[in-house]
Amino acid sequence: MAFQCQRDCYMKEFVTSVVSCCPAELKQEVNGKKETIKGFHIKLQDTILFPEGGGQPDDHGFLGDVPVLRVTRQGPDALHFVASPLEVGQEVHVKVDWERRFDHMQQHSGQHLITALAETMFGYKTTSWELGRQRSTIELDTPCVKPGQLQELEECVNEKIRAHIPVMVQLLSIDDPAVEKVRSRGLPEDHAGPIRIIDIEGIDANMCCGTHVSNLGHLQVIKLLGTEKGKKNKTNLIFLAGKRVLKYAEKSYNTERSLVSLLKTGPDEHVEAVDKLQKSVKLLQKTNLCLLRDMAVLIAQSFKNDPHKDSFFTFHKKEGDNEFMNIIANEINTEETLVFLTVGEEKGPGLFLLAGPSELVTEMGPQVLELLQGKGAGKNGRFQGKANSLARRGEVEALLKQRCNQRNSQEE
Repeated sequence: MAFQCQRDCYMKEFVTSVVSCCPAELKQEVNGKKETIKGFHIKLQDTILFPEGGGQPDDHGFLGDVPVLRVTRQGPDALHFVASPLEVGQEVHVKVDWERRFDHMQQHSGQHLITALAETMFGYKTTSWELGRQRSTIELDTPCVKPGQLQELEECVNEKIRAHIPVMVQLLSIDDPAVEKVRSRGLPEDHAGPIRIIDIEGIDANMCCGTHVSNLGHLQVIKLLGTEKGKKNKTNLIFLAGKRVLKYAEKSYNTERSLVSLLKTGPDEHVEAVDKLQKSVKLLQKTNLCLLRDMAVLIAQSFKNDPHKDSFFTFHKKEGDNEFMNIIANEINTEETLVFLTVGEEKGPGLFLLAGPSELVTEMGPQVLELLQGKGAGKNGRFQGKANSLARRGEVEALLKQRCNQRNSQEE
């Protein structure tokens, strides 16, 4: 059977009745974490909410006042996941999230059009596609698409849109000879009912369960953003259709305005201005690195030349890296001196290095790690790593100094 959403993709509201209501669970990702929601699967007599399939995500909407969080297909039925139960037999008013639905219709019909013309014009067959949240991707069975071909394809696609070519839906029985003439990647194993054909007049006829526009003019416009290398010697073609193109243009324009303000140049000079900035930054980083190395040597020499130096040396600097700390440690005779160095925010995350007599470093390293809430490892008289917090750095210094004094007393 074809659902009402497949018979009339433009229907936004519908009245039907509840056939069954069963407890169910839904796994969703919330703020990057997977959560399991307890609820109910509702089967309806018919539905205008599309269950995911054919590369198209499911619809969202309402059953009365109850939000529908997910719609999936089970054989000939659509399962609507909701948080609260509905009574079997009751009449319900179904409403679709039209903005989401129409967006999916534009992207899906856009994919059919691009796929058909890419094959007709260049012989590039589509092996799969993905309707993403922000952009969609068509996997083409070719190692590459030339820039000239991409431009030619985009021009042809938009020419067909401007021609307002009709898009029709046909329902054929599985044994109808006409089924053999349409493009298809095969039917799902649990398929039931008639075969649904999406026919773009004079361009393409393809088996598909998804929702589509009734005329290519409803696509408004298609933008081919470019290609990326795909799997197994294939190419991913990235595209936007309809309202997504308008949103992309608005976002790009706002970005352009921000860059004009930041770079103090017109849009045509942005690439050149950023290139100059990058070269300046690299030069400054190189200069800064040289200064840090020189500073590290001076810090170590200052300690070595101090007539009142003892067997423990500690130093902290907000700016620095592992190389900065290692240069200091290399310049100091760590066979006789215990060195504790840190770089980073005073009470925030940072890096640390403990260097000195091997047995002392092996003994004190794990304690330093614990106090700094860090991760690290050591060997050959060095113990270094990352600190989640340098807030207890003073405690580490006091502990190390006390241990050095004890060691000195034992040796005397």
